[in-house]
Amino acid sequence: MQQDLVHAIRSNPKYHELVSKRSKFAWTLAAIMLVIYYGFILIIAFDKEFLSQSLWTGSVTTVGIPVGVGVILSAFLLTGIYVFRANSEFDRLTNEIKEEVL
Repeated sequence: MQQDLVHAIRSNPKYHELVSKRSKFAWTLAAIMLVIYYGFILIIAFDKEFLSQSLWTGSVTTVGIPVGVGVILSAFLLTGIYVFRANSEFDRLTNEIKEEVL
């Protein structure tokens, strides 16, 4: 019985659509995050002067602080985007697969 259910799910075209869409979307978001993170690291490595500049004259806060906070917030934003799409499109496809198979 278990093998029949697994075979039915894996042979469903919507299952392949779900896996493809979810995979492509996850890798896209991962690539975006890697570009943001490693871009920040490369700026630290090759242009320290840029990040060490004051935000304005007499300011103690440097450009690096908001840029670093931006890197952290971008991770939260990308996670939120993934969760939003997972709870809407991916869950809908999962429910359709379950209805068709069971």
